[in-house]
Amino acid sequence: MFRTAVLLASTPDQLLPARELMAFTLASHILLVPFGVALPFITLLMHYRGLRRNDAVALKLARRWSAVMAVQFAIGIITGTVLSFEFGLLWPGMMGRWGDVFGLAFGVEGWAFFLEAVLIAIYLYGWRRLKPWTHFWLAVPLPLAALMGAFGIIAANSWMNTPQGFRLDAQGNPVDVDVRQAIFTPMFGPEYWHFVVAMLLTAGYVVAGVYAVGWLRGRRDRYHRLGFTVPFTVAAILTPVQFMLGDSAARAVFHKQPIKFAATEIVWKTDTHVPEYMFGRLNSDGTISGGLRIPQLDSILAGFKPSTQVTGLTSVPAADRPTAVQATIAHWAFDIMVTIGSLLILLALWYAWSWWRHRDNPRGRWFYRCAAIAGVACLVTVECGWITTEVGRQPWIVYHHMRVSEAVTSTGAGSLWAMLGIVIAVYVTVFGAFLGVVLKMRTRWRIADEGSAARAEPPPETDTPYGPRGGLEPTTAGAAPDGGPGHPSGGAS
Repeated sequence: MFRTAVLLASTPDQLLPARELMAFTLASHILLVPFGVALPFITLLMHYRGLRRNDAVALKLARRWSAVMAVQFAIGIITGTVLSFEFGLLWPGMMGRWGDVFGLAFGVEGWAFFLEAVLIAIYLYGWRRLKPWTHFWLAVPLPLAALMGAFGIIAANSWMNTPQGFRLDAQGNPVDVDVRQAIFTPMFGPEYWHFVVAMLLTAGYVVAGVYAVGWLRGRRDRYHRLGFTVPFTVAAILTPVQFMLGDSAARAVFHKQPIKFAATEIVWKTDTHVPEYMFGRLNSDGTISGGLRIPQLDSILAGFKPSTQVTGLTSVPAADRPTAVQATIAHWAFDIMVTIGSLLILLALWYAWSWWRHRDNPRGRWFYRCAAIAGVACLVTVECGWITTEVGRQPWIVYHHMRVSEAVTSTGAGSLWAMLGIVIAVYVTVFGAFLGVVLKMRTRWRIADEGSAARAEPPPETDTPYGPRGGLEPTTAGAAPDGGPGHPSGGAS
């Protein structure tokens, strides 16, 4: 604790509020990222099913998900733009010195952002005005644009973790930049695929969780069944894949960022036969309080044998490694992520067993309770993943090249604390508006489904580019909305 106090005393006053402001905006934005990256894919999967099988219910779901996707994207514009400005405003030292090296990654993310906005607009517009398959194929690039955006942001983050693609001159400034090396760093592959699959898995469980809650409330129609089954199947298939990708990413950290690995596993001294601690707290003298100790497991996980040597935190000076508090935070975040991932594998196996035995979803209420919780749990793991990545890299903002304290703005601490308060108030308003809009849409859709809207007001959704058009919904399996088979005009309703 004393060593932590000494380190904090030697840092600029504005460092703590700058960190808190960045942490809050990043933690808020990351909650929307799974839907920006993965919801387009899940929506198009449902859209394809609707066209391929002439399934009116699937098309209805796809239309409604596209509406939620658009609203989410609008909110993401706000949180993402704020985050982009903060890189330059809060960390001018990093952007001023290193921007020429890894700035292209942010450029790729920006182009992907604008492309995705255009494609979402076309997708929404096309529900009424394009032929069904033309509409679908024009939307196929949408998930690719989302993946390109993820490519840009992960390229920037992986460079901060394993910087390369430059040479330092006599003044310590980067020269002779190799853009290809700066983008494709040793950590890029493990980080990117781990991130993309995490987004798909999270979006799948969250969307399925909405319909799981509906099932628990007695809505057992095909609409809720299909709305649950498609995204949950995507998530269940990817869950064991994600577990293997996570293991690969952790092993890449072991080789490329040994001090970060030591922080996430709270390894104090370099040694072999290192035990694994599930949770527990690292003290400043190297002792560990609490937690479940599993002998030799950390060495086995790192190198597949107990004799694997694991680098400890004390292998570098105290100023070049995370503090005991930071290491404990990264360790807990990592363990929470692994624990939730393991439980999700059990849930996926439960689902697979039911399909193998009965060709049907499990019918017990406990399964749907777990499925409803899974979405929230996945959002927690997304937060924990970023905490592990960012806190475990401390005190470096560019690993082994620039400290966070060297990059921070010179703006006064009081101004930054005031800005944090303003941002919190704005974000609470924005997210409240987002939830209000989504809940209003849900109410309108429910009224449309129940057929009660005509008695009190005009049919809902007649003035929007998505969703069913009140009383014009098809009533037979052979009919399809939006210009599908059986619609003589060929246009979208």
